[in-house]
Amino acid sequence: MTTKFELTPLAAGAIALLCSVADPSLAVAQTQDQGAAPATVVVTGSRIPRATLEGPSAVTVITAADLTKQGFTNVFDALSNQSQNSGFTQGADYGNTFTPSANAISLRGLGPNHTLVLLNGRRMADFPVAYDGAVNFTNLANIPSSVVERIEILSGGASAIYGSDAIAGVVNIILKKKYDGYDINLKAGGTSRGGAANQRLQFSGGQTFGKLNTLFSVELLERDPLSSADRDFMSVNRGTYTSVLGRRDLGTGRYVDPGDTCANLGDLFGGTTVKRTGSTGSYCGSEKVRPTFWTTQTRNSSQNVFGGANYALSPTTTLFAEALFGKNRSINNTRGPIWESRSLSDKAFLNQNSGSYENWNRYISPEEMGGVDRFNRRWDDEATSLSLGARGDIPGTSWQYEAGYTASLYKSQSFTPRALSTIDSFFLGPQQGVDANGVAIYAPDAARLAQRLTPTEFNSIYGTAVSNDKSWTNTVSLSANGEAFSLPAGPVRLATVAEAGKQGFSNRPDGRLNQGYFNLAGSDVTSGTRERYALGLEANVPIIDTLSATLAGRYDRYSFADRHDGKATYNGGLEWRPVKQLLVRATYGTSFRAPDMNYIYKARGTGYYESTTDYYRCAQSGQPASTCKYAPGADYVQTGSRDLRSEKGRSTGLGLVWSPSADFDVTVDYWNIKIDDLVTNLNADKLLRDESDCRMAGDLASPTCADTIRRIVRNPLTALNKPGEINTILVNPINAASTSVDGIDISGRYALRTQNLGTFTTRVNYSKTLDKHSRQFAGDPLNDDKADLENHDWRDKLNVSLAWNKGDWSNTVFLQRYGKVPNAASDAYLTPTVLVNASVVYRFDERTTVSVSVNNLFNKVKQDGSDGWPYYPIGNYSPVGRQGWLEVNYHF
Repeated sequence: MTTKFELTPLAAGAIALLCSVADPSLAVAQTQDQGAAPATVVVTGSRIPRATLEGPSAVTVITAADLTKQGFTNVFDALSNQSQNSGFTQGADYGNTFTPSANAISLRGLGPNHTLVLLNGRRMADFPVAYDGAVNFTNLANIPSSVVERIEILSGGASAIYGSDAIAGVVNIILKKKYDGYDINLKAGGTSRGGAANQRLQFSGGQTFGKLNTLFSVELLERDPLSSADRDFMSVNRGTYTSVLGRRDLGTGRYVDPGDTCANLGDLFGGTTVKRTGSTGSYCGSEKVRPTFWTTQTRNSSQNVFGGANYALSPTTTLFAEALFGKNRSINNTRGPIWESRSLSDKAFLNQNSGSYENWNRYISPEEMGGVDRFNRRWDDEATSLSLGARGDIPGTSWQYEAGYTASLYKSQSFTPRALSTIDSFFLGPQQGVDANGVAIYAPDAARLAQRLTPTEFNSIYGTAVSNDKSWTNTVSLSANGEAFSLPAGPVRLATVAEAGKQGFSNRPDGRLNQGYFNLAGSDVTSGTRERYALGLEANVPIIDTLSATLAGRYDRYSFADRHDGKATYNGGLEWRPVKQLLVRATYGTSFRAPDMNYIYKARGTGYYESTTDYYRCAQSGQPASTCKYAPGADYVQTGSRDLRSEKGRSTGLGLVWSPSADFDVTVDYWNIKIDDLVTNLNADKLLRDESDCRMAGDLASPTCADTIRRIVRNPLTALNKPGEINTILVNPINAASTSVDGIDISGRYALRTQNLGTFTTRVNYSKTLDKHSRQFAGDPLNDDKADLENHDWRDKLNVSLAWNKGDWSNTVFLQRYGKVPNAASDAYLTPTVLVNASVVYRFDERTTVSVSVNNLFNKVKQDGSDGWPYYPIGNYSPVGRQGWLEVNYHF
């Protein structure tokens, strides 16, 4: 929730210095407008109006001007580049992910679900598909930047103010409340290495009609895809040949020689298909299979519309309405069409012609199906948010109130190419029955496997599976604030809030999956709802002239899965100003997060671990785990649990703000966040370690070992294909024992004002994680997550901007230093990297502004060949290279 506080012109000038700590542009505006209308300050992190953004907890502000000057392309880009956003996330451009049409942040590395994202202080519907197939989160991809006034990031737990989810912090995206005139903004650009061009058109405006004030914005965006083939360094999977065609004799374990087949198919995959011969025989392979079917940057097309209105019903009451609607289409390609015989069972069959048990595979090339785009996946999303209410003064008192209703709906429809159930018979012919062991018998024609397909044939064995996903939330709220009574040091201000809401989601896969139409296992519908009620109270108490305290308490009650879960949280903060230029602050609070609905209601979800160490087979063969060769990928199956408890968090902060002048300020803050009963899936690596210990000790019956062994599903030792290897790992969410993380944030600003050369302003923001530890179960050893080479979170991040403003010119250089992260092989660290953005903005007249911005000015692309293709640290860095934009804004 956001609040407003009206200030007299004199008071506005007095607090300009304090506001400049958080937002220098805001302080300058207030100083310049001392003779104008009273200034309005909107504060995140408290329901009590205050005269400065600085309070017991640190608040970082990203202004609308920063979006352009620092090279941020949208709201998500601005948030993801903040130094507090240290967590590794799988965004839209990560590749093969559950949510390729969504972007999320991870403050303090605690995951996307531990940051509460608000739009004008109100909750939005979660993205309907769980991040990484596990947790619910808010998508940041569809918020029009044209009507963003600023974005505020409150660090630390804030459940005593906002309820569930606010464990790592709160992001409040504050939209403009008034717009005079109309603006057309056109932005277009591309990359110096080619591909990934994008265009944006915005039309925004507003007008006042007596007591009615209106605001609207229309935003249209188009972004071209970037394929791996568009970047030389990853266009070929060097030295690694993916099998395009192979016949493996399961009795000998060797491939059957394909003869001249590979030469006949040599033009597939751009003429790179060749015969490969090794210790296991010969097959047809290519180094370009994976790069051919991999979109590094998704194609994106979106249309966003926002409208807002305020009507002065009386001198003390204002009615308001806000509506946001967005449509988004995302297209990517991360895996091509591959067929493996009998993939839904043991992947083996008895070849009646050869008398051998065999396994066949075929990778279908773009040349055969009519182009690589034929295998694209598509997501069509719609996001809607509506807020209605009234705000004003309570007659006869000094109190203000706001009553509102918010409804938010998010729908996502996905279209995914899937093999049809007829694909086995297409390559192998009709099944001839089963043998005495129950293995399917075929009499296949090897020439069919070697024959290139036509687009018509491809369409006969592949269709499109359509899933429909939806999430929604409705909230009714009533809040009020005002002075309760006075103490010698000043008035005690109170704020109260009452909320009631309901939210839900549903994931509905294509119904044909359970009808045998596709060559896939069936999938169940997952859905659920929960209700929420909350009461909260907050107080600001002036103790003495230089010391004040903020106290808050809140009770939230959730109802879900036929049970209830209630949590009370509190927060206390101190602000001490021993001198006017110095603020010492401290805060302590408790937080909680109700279990993710996906974790509770998940019917059955599947996924794939790209690499798993088979500790049992390593131990059997006497190989050390660190160098063991048994590290295959494995499927996993995830189910929900209705018995999960809410997470409990504690947040501590201690900071100092020094502002000796209007042109210089420094802040230093220490923060610490602890979470007990963290909800997470069972750790697959720990399950595999425990399974090995149990099996090697011969303990198969104790409850712990029996449960662990049940979760590691292996192929039978008598299996024809991969006997004894890991087939599936069964996981489910648990309440882990604990996790904790602490660190420091440092920020500073210095402005040099000259008479002839203009004003130079430098801003610095630095965040460093000092320690991060976790344990899965009480009694387990404490894990050092910061030192864990499987943890790809940033250890530290530094942002530095230098702005030069003179007359109609505004120039900004924005430098980002990313600290070390583990390499792809998880055996060493990548060195820190510095990227530089630059922008120039020129105002021709009162109506026309032109800007040129360049991101990654020196065209750096971080390389990482430690684990092979794609040769860059995916998820931590981008392979796009230098990007440039021209932006024109016309006001009328």
